[in-house]
Amino acid sequence: MPSTDLTIAERIQSGFDTLTRAERQLAHAILENYPASGLGPLSALARDAGVSGPTVLRMVQKLGFAGYPDFQAELREELRAKVKNPIAKYDNWAEGAPSGHILNRFTEAVIDNIRHSLAQIEPGAFDAACALIADTDHKVHIVGGRISHTLAEYLFLHMQVIRPGVTHIRSNSTSWPHDLLDAREGDIFIVFDMRRYENNTLKLAEMAAARGGRVILVTDQWRSPIHTLSEICLSSRIVVPSAWDSLATPLLLVETMISAVQALLWDDTRHRMETLEEMFDQTKMFRKFT
Repeated sequence: MPSTDLTIAERIQSGFDTLTRAERQLAHAILENYPASGLGPLSALARDAGVSGPTVLRMVQKLGFAGYPDFQAELREELRAKVKNPIAKYDNWAEGAPSGHILNRFTEAVIDNIRHSLAQIEPGAFDAACALIADTDHKVHIVGGRISHTLAEYLFLHMQVIRPGVTHIRSNSTSWPHDLLDAREGDIFIVFDMRRYENNTLKLAEMAAARGGRVILVTDQWRSPIHTLSEICLSSRIVVPSAWDSLATPLLLVETMISAVQALLWDDTRHRMETLEEMFDQTKMFRKFT
């Protein structure tokens, strides 16, 4: 088995430029419905990808596996990791918890997550996402789930200042279909979906895409099923020594995105900020110390 903590998808993406034409075709097929695409027989994967069996074997070996059974065993481990509930995640960490204070162990895990995530995220894809969000000809709709709604709200609060035409949709509310009524073709949907992936969020993304929406997905290293609907998928690692996954790396992405979009729209954003500050002064919302 490969001595790496990268997922198979991350290994494929990091080595994509070294693949042959047929291997790239196979890579796209694997990532299209990952990780389920590789859980069937080798012949089925080859047929679905339109490549030969030997191409599948060469690809598996390039990824560091001795053979197809080892490749599938790793996929099954990833699939189990995707669906772990908080209790199972805590038990998993408790069994092999290293010595040292939790502050150090947790911080080391977060730093490792950031390092791996930055190595996997394509800068061009990130820049393209920011350019889409900065396009004021189209509205931006921001969507989160049960826990990831905190990231969605944080991004919404800032984007609402940076540019006009921004809405926050709550997928865990029964009213979210109403929010799609005014959605138009070309509107941008920023969707946050981490494991355990939520049916409401998936359905919302499906309906948004069907209406011509362009989906930017922020997800984890295993990737939400929404990635098949997304124009841009930004994945980050979230595992830490806790029963809960960490939002530290996705938050880093969000704050970087805020900075990038603000820079793209700075002249208009500055005017909006000045107007907002005048309103704050009128409402006496903040204390003055001068």
